[in-house]
Amino acid sequence: MTKYTEDHEWIELDGDTVTVGITDYAQKALGDVVFVELPEVSASYSAGDEVAVVESVKAASEVYAPLDGEIVEINDALEGDPSLVNSAPSSDGWFFKMKLANADDMAGLMDEEAYNAHVAGLE
Repeated sequence: MTKYTEDHEWIELDGDTVTVGITDYAQKALGDVVFVELPEVSASYSAGDEVAVVESVKAASEVYAPLDGEIVEINDALEGDPSLVNSAPSSDGWFFKMKLANADDMAGLMDEEAYNAHVAGLE
């Protein structure tokens, strides 16, 4: 089950852990990604906290915690090849995995249809 935030993160739930990345819309808006700053494993965040930073040739942008939880894994591949965010934003270009404080909080995020409507309203 994939959910989305208004800040253009996608969240894929697996048990009580989520994988988080940015959407295709976000990577297109950023342009060519040249650097990614990832969080520390075992750091805890609350929903809305800045967790990572993406720098592109156009701008820098933050990646926010979609929900409360603890970082359990980061995508080390991004440090060597940040362009994965552009070439595979919804697969190999993920940023971090987070163990959720409460998996039920996923219900408050947007499904794909709601996210697509949100993006359509921005264009």
